[in-house]
Amino acid sequence: MILRLVWENVCFRPLRTLLSVLLIGVPVMLILTLVGVSQGFMDASQERSRGVGADVVIRPPHSSLTSGSGATMPQAMVTKLGQQPHVVLAQGVVQALTNKMFNLLTGIDYTEFKKMSGGFSFVQGDDAHAFVNPNDMVVDTDYAKEAKLHVGSTVTILNNNWHISAIVDTGKMSHIFVPLAVLQDLQNAENHVSMIYLKLDDPKNAEAVVDALKHIHGLEDYEIYSMQDVIDLTSVDKIPVVGIFINVIIGIGIFTGLIVVSLSMYMAVLQRTREIGILKSLGATKGFVMSLILWEACAMGIGGTIVGIGLSYASRIVLHQFAAASLPQAIVPLWWPRVLGIALGSALLGALYPGMIAVAQDPIEALAYE
Repeated sequence: MILRLVWENVCFRPLRTLLSVLLIGVPVMLILTLVGVSQGFMDASQERSRGVGADVVIRPPHSSLTSGSGATMPQAMVTKLGQQPHVVLAQGVVQALTNKMFNLLTGIDYTEFKKMSGGFSFVQGDDAHAFVNPNDMVVDTDYAKEAKLHVGSTVTILNNNWHISAIVDTGKMSHIFVPLAVLQDLQNAENHVSMIYLKLDDPKNAEAVVDALKHIHGLEDYEIYSMQDVIDLTSVDKIPVVGIFINVIIGIGIFTGLIVVSLSMYMAVLQRTREIGILKSLGATKGFVMSLILWEACAMGIGGTIVGIGLSYASRIVLHQFAAASLPQAIVPLWWPRVLGIALGSALLGALYPGMIAVAQDPIEALAYE
């Protein structure tokens, strides 16, 4: 009986119900979108790390895994490190910030890059024409879609006009590639690199090689990681700032849901004063009246969650269309029960005050209400 009454109340004023559900769904969508972008960014970063084909990475002292670094490492280190036990190939690269958020311009020696990673999978263009001229640039499909580029396009980065010579599948080290020597010249970093990748004879030797390198004189302060450590460290749980930001959005979502449901149910109680009086005159207990209000709030919370999940798919489509490289968004079903709990919790909290008003109504006064 309670559920039928709740359903009739929800359907009686569809516009009010729809607006309430939508206003709950928006913060749910914001939470899922933020979590999805964080997860998508980390997943893409991990995929590119795997695509390098390396087993160990060396970065300058005090540099961060989640950001670019200046070209401060002597290029001669590449040769030296390539001669260490278990190392079969060493490759130095240069990275520079671009005008696109989170997208780094990466300078590579294409011959060494092919040996280490296996080369590109070309979508437009081919291997023979990838880096023929000094201003040739290779981009992956995500960056090409975001920047609306195709083979033959021209793009200006670092005050240099680059010619798009090829478009390749994503998942190999970076979104944007240019010749190593050219980027070194533009960065005034001749004979220097930003990081060095090492390919080993057996990936199982990675930890032993990392430990040995850290004991070499001159390398004590360098950031040296196995690629598995890099992949493990680039996760949402390992970056505190992301967790704080997500918690802030969750707090906003709870507050918004609480206010929306409280206002909606308060108006519903005012509009149903006479109905509540009739129920009480027929013997409805205070618990019965409160349960009607709370069940209706639950219905709004569940509906808002479903709408929010649907909107998160819509936001993913929009972001993939306009920011495929900068803001990749993943769908994270593990968060669906969490946002359901958040929506239900905020809805029930928001319904408590209107529920107490409904419970406290005098049935005689309610029946006389016009």
